[in-house]
Amino acid sequence: MRADRLVATLLFMQTRGRVTAAEVAAELEVSVATARRDLEALSTAGIPVYPQAGRGGGWALVGGARTDLSGLTAPEAQSLFLLLGPMATASPATRSALRKLLRALPQSFRTDAEAAAGAMIVDPARWGERDEQAPAPVEELQRAVVRRRRVRFEYGRGETRTRRTVDPWGLIDKDAIWYLIAGTDRGQRTFRVDRMTDIEITGEPAHRPADFDLNTAWSEVVEEVERHRSTLSATVLVPDHLLPVLRHQQGRHCVLEGPIPDGRTRVRITAPSPLMIAQQLAGWGTALEVTEPDSVRAELARLGTELVARYGT
Repeated sequence: MRADRLVATLLFMQTRGRVTAAEVAAELEVSVATARRDLEALSTAGIPVYPQAGRGGGWALVGGARTDLSGLTAPEAQSLFLLLGPMATASPATRSALRKLLRALPQSFRTDAEAAAGAMIVDPARWGERDEQAPAPVEELQRAVVRRRRVRFEYGRGETRTRRTVDPWGLIDKDAIWYLIAGTDRGQRTFRVDRMTDIEITGEPAHRPADFDLNTAWSEVVEEVERHRSTLSATVLVPDHLLPVLRHQQGRHCVLEGPIPDGRTRVRITAPSPLMIAQQLAGWGTALEVTEPDSVRAELARLGTELVARYGT
């Protein structure tokens, strides 16, 4: 978990004084890009971590090497625990790391640091739903990513399944659905963890490109998926009081085009097909007006006819 890494990075720096991102990466068994992002996160949070350019440079703590956290100011300690506090519910290991870090603080800082750690929580469950737990294979795959070991598994749905061997590069939790980004003989691929079975962590070393960045890779995956989900658009006229609700419902698939004289706003709704757009808008009844294309209007009319046929008197 990232909270563990941030704490480990800070403690590693205290024993070494000055470190490079490559040294942090080797110590924590992560990529150089991940180590660099963690160092930047500590610095941004107000921790006295700063980069030194040039030969013999790297990252250092203000004041040099220390074996405790007595060099932190009160605001810096609060910043660190505000950064890590929301992650404290993630696992017992994370809570243990925070307790150890808290004990390393000067006594005069501990009260405020404890308050900062408990100032905010992150509850990912929607109202009426239970908090989703990560699928059982996720922890196993995390170990494979960190230790850089190849993974074999069956992949697919139903009877259409194939045997895969991949180099695991990173895991993503997207709205309670987990994905594995991995290297294959055909390049980078993305796999849904809930479609992976018979997972085996091999003893073979996994190759991970030195310039691989998980955030960048996932952003590219998201953009590609959204492009496929936005192949068709419909023009919709929306009363202003309903516009915030529609935008919240449709997210990036609702594009504002501007107001019209009668007080409504013209928007574009995107989806892969006319039926999908019609299904998303049918529940709004006559509150919204679709002006084009005719294919979406026809699907709305068909859905209305089916509903009348089933429920009309």
